[in-house]
Amino acid sequence: MEADSNPTPSSAVGPMISVRDLRVSYGEREVLHGVSFDVHPGETMVILGGSGSGKSTLIRTLAGLEKPTTGAVWIKGKNIATATWREMDELRKKIGMSFQGGALFGSMTLGENVALPLRELTRLEDSTIRIMVRLKLEQVGLAGFEDYLPSELSGGMMKRGAVARALAMDPEILFFDEPSAGLDPIIAAGIDKLILDLKRAFDMTIVVVTHELASAFLIADRMVMIDKGNIIALGTKEEMRASLNPRVRQFLDRLPEPEVSTELDYLQMLSGNHQKKRKSKFRG
Repeated sequence: MEADSNPTPSSAVGPMISVRDLRVSYGEREVLHGVSFDVHPGETMVILGGSGSGKSTLIRTLAGLEKPTTGAVWIKGKNIATATWREMDELRKKIGMSFQGGALFGSMTLGENVALPLRELTRLEDSTIRIMVRLKLEQVGLAGFEDYLPSELSGGMMKRGAVARALAMDPEILFFDEPSAGLDPIIAAGIDKLILDLKRAFDMTIVVVTHELASAFLIADRMVMIDKGNIIALGTKEEMRASLNPRVRQFLDRLPEPEVSTELDYLQMLSGNHQKKRKSKFRG
């Protein structure tokens, strides 16, 4: 369960995404500390980690929304850290991203949100764009909702709408940032099924950031677990379940941090002492 180690990926063969010694800093604070791994064509890679682990920074960097401080990220054999503006523009046409919370523009209808990448990145006729928008909304189960504003949609519908927008350019790579966060279990299961259906239908390479274990073990081919900016485990679902790494076990077994346990023990002790005093006073 160690990070992949081939030094220089090829666009013809090899990984769809390669990350090598990736470091990302905000000012003096380094968030990612030399991360390395690969994502293979047609694979669903799930990035696991707790709050503040660096997983959202990682996926934003993979999608080209953040620049590496040092190290490299290759997408289809192109190093995004050194790519020109024109090269990045071409890469973005092959990448779709569904943001946490959906991130739909509130002043635009759902159809206008889905059409936005097509209007910005292509020269298609309006009639063609309208047809493509209807097709994308049908793929995510939102046919007929083109004229609805985001405020008129449920949380699950907004997430599906965000997926439709991410699919607008028929991407080869699809990124999801916490796709089921804040959804009830039934709606979250629907999002998981949508991700599985998209992979089966289009053979996409998919990268999903989540802390939802049920979703992760359902949709993943492989998983990478990140903790405090470092990769601590990488492997299949079976390898992850079998891991003896204490931090991996703590996350998978849903065990609290030691200081949290100590604080709870202290509160329970105080509560117990208070109850004893009340009993003594009552008896007196």
